[in-house]
Amino acid sequence: MDTLEKRLGYSFRDPAMLELALTHSSYANERGSGRAGCNERLEFLGDSILGYFSAECLFRTYPDKPEGEMTKLRSELVCEQSLARVATKLGLGEFLRLGHGEEMGGGRTRPSIIADAVEAVLAAIYLDGGAEEAKKFVYTFILNEVSSAEKTGSHDYKTRLQERVQRGGASSPSYVITDESGPDHSKVFSAEVRIAGRVAGVGSGKTKKEAEQNAAKNALEKRRK
Repeated sequence: MDTLEKRLGYSFRDPAMLELALTHSSYANERGSGRAGCNERLEFLGDSILGYFSAECLFRTYPDKPEGEMTKLRSELVCEQSLARVATKLGLGEFLRLGHGEEMGGGRTRPSIIADAVEAVLAAIYLDGGAEEAKKFVYTFILNEVSSAEKTGSHDYKTRLQERVQRGGASSPSYVITDESGPDHSKVFSAEVRIAGRVAGVGSGKTKKEAEQNAAKNALEKRRK
């Protein structure tokens, strides 16, 4: 396991803990050790640990984000697809202990199995080395994608504006494309967002959708002032 420990950046005091984290239920069942001999309990604990540290990270990183946005962003960071990418980068699949059927069925690359293994390894690190070592693992391998997840998920300014407006009891914002200029292959659109009939923000972009998003962003920035 030395190779994997180097990839993880952590050396286990109890190597059996890491072996358990890598033991799939199919392997345990074939050997008659049952659920106690597989990584499912560690996976359960790891899921909660990951949820805590990811929530803490988002809370500290984005002091102005409402609860709903942070919840969405956390879901993107800790979803099966995201954890499977982490497992692939670490090469966890090659170290898994699988039953014969799971081995033949491609279990070493199955997203659900390798994602669960990430959570199990996290729990093993927590139990073996404590909270700080577990936090280091989470921040190094999982939460390093916070900025990219935000770009793909939480920069929906139109949704953010609508949620904020509705919390204030006003009607939903409406959008109007006020201008378009430039040649067909390089147009620029201008948009306004209106709340209760008044212009709340303006924006421009290469598409109508981008212009509306930028108008919503402008409205949100004005509301912070």
